[in-house]
Order: sequence, then C-alpha cells, then structure tokens
Amino acid sequence: MRIVLSRLDRVGDLILSTPAIRSVRRSWPAAHVTLACSRYNRVAVEGNPDLDELVALNPGESAEDLGARFAGTTDLAIALAPRIEDWRLARATRASRRIGYTYQRRYLARLSAHAHLTELVISSADPVLSERDPLRPVRHEVDQVLELVERAGGSSRCVDLVVVIDDLDRAAIAHLPRGAIIVHLAPRWLSGGSTPESFRALLRELRSLPVPLIVSHGADVREAAAEIAAEGLADAVVGDLPFRAWAALFEGARVVVTVDTGATHVASAVRRPMVVLYEHRFFVLASREWAPYRVEGVCLRKPPDERPESLERSRHEIFFAVQRLLEHA
Repeated sequence: MRIVLSRLDRVGDLILSTPAIRSVRRSWPAAHVTLACSRYNRVAVEGNPDLDELVALNPGESAEDLGARFAGTTDLAIALAPRIEDWRLARATRASRRIGYTYQRRYLARLSAHAHLTELVISSADPVLSERDPLRPVRHEVDQVLELVERAGGSSRCVDLVVVIDDLDRAAIAHLPRGAIIVHLAPRWLSGGSTPESFRALLRELRSLPVPLIVSHGADVREAAAEIAAEGLADAVVGDLPFRAWAALFEGARVVVTVDTGATHVASAVRRPMVVLYEHRFFVLASREWAPYRVEGVCLRKPPDERPESLERSRHEIFFAVQRLLEHA
C-alpha cells in the first residue's frame, strides 16, 4: 500500500499534523508513507521516523505536478491542510481514496471539493461564529487533522507532536544559558496592538525576573533584533538558527513567550510552558484552534488599540503570566 500525505503551508501547521502522520504510520505499518510538503516547511519534519519519503515542491513546480509524480501508484491520499493546493495535489495522485477537509462556511470550497476529493470532512471552526458565541466549541487543529486519519480507516490515534532533535542540535546552542525565559520576536510584536517601543518595555520588565532572558528571531525582524541587542535588553539575542537548533533552544527554556506563530507549536512539541499573545481580531477561534497543545499555556489577547494605557495593561498581563508559569515550572 502506498499513502501520500500533503501539507504545503506553514511550519507550525505541519508540526500540528505530526500526530496524524504518526497515526498513519502505526495504522498501516507496512505501507510506504510519503509526505509532500514545501521547501519552506520541510524543516519541521526532516528526520521524522514515521515517513518513508519526504518530497518537496521544486521551484516553479505546481501542486498538480508534484501530485502527478505519484499518479497510478497511490492507494490513499490525505490532504492535511484545508487548502485548494493540497486538494489539487491529492487529485493528481489519482488515488482511489482522496480525503481532505474544509471549514463549515467555506461554501464554494465545499461545492468544488468533489472535483478533487472522494471524501470531505467538514470542520465547524469559524472565526465569525466563534466571536458571536464564545462558548461555541472549537476543536484543536490537531484533532481536526486526526479525524482525516480516522475517516481513512486508521486504527491508531497518536497525540504527541513530533520534532526531531539530536545531540548535534543541542550542541549548537550549548553556549546559551539554560532555564531561560525565551521571547520569540516576530513581526506581530511590532504592530496591531503592540509596538516596537512596547515590546522593548516588556523585555525590560521581564529582565527583572531572576532568570536569564533570551530573544530569538528570524530574518524578517533582524533590524529590530539588532536594536534590542544594542540596548542590552536580553542576556542573548539569537537569530537565524537552523530549525532543529531553534527547537533545541526552546527545549532548554523554562518559559517561552511568543505571539501567534509557529513558535507556539515548536514550544508545544518540546513540552515547554508558554505565554502566547494572539491578535485581537478572531481571538476566540485562534486561541483554541491553535492553542498550546498538551502543555501549560496562557493565551492572552492583544489590545484593540495602541494607546499607552492599553499597551501597559497588555505588558502587565504577559509579565504576571510569565511569573506564574515560572513559579509552577
């Protein structure tokens, strides 16, 4: 049996799909399992022991082109993302069973699904309906993706996130202090209910706690990170780490602080408590569907504006949440 899974979107979402990948492996232990991904997100699953093959889109290659590589040889295709590109890839495999999912109110997608998939799972997650009724149940994305494996006939349900880290990855960050508060700097800290000035003020407040403070970042905020390093606002400012070294850095943290990015799911995979600041708009859905998974976490909402008093209140919420997690760690 040959199974092709696809997830072409973001790193964090692919991490949230690793329980489904493991469930596929354990449900069909003799199958050949391939994951089709993007060149961007493949770092999240390199070395994953549950895959026989990892194939990424080549530059200029379409999802259909990638799926066509498996045409006529695939028994089961599962689109792990609710996106048309993953559906198209599944269709191009010509597998006899092609399973995917979409959201309840994506009516056009539901109408077109039959052209790509043989079976469609409907998720009840909806940002507008969740804001109207905050008590409306919202399933975590991990559980939504696991439902696809169940629909395919999977007999095993695994719930642990999988990120591979080895001693070489840990050695790459061994010079940095362990047991630190790690704040992951991403663009969402710098706008929309947060500002560069407020973020630096937050670091000053966190620096008062009796543990080291590390700021990690990617290339998209290099300039802001350089300013933080120049001001000496953290014990270390670390950027552009290879993915697995970044995960190893999180593994040694006492608490991770981040906005709603893939850092949330890396921290969940290495079982670190965290504070996550979500966007004000559609907070109810985001803080449930993409919440810290099976770890202690505090989900906070960005303020609706950038008035000084709103930013100060947000910083205090973050500071006291970190303080509580440190007490429990």
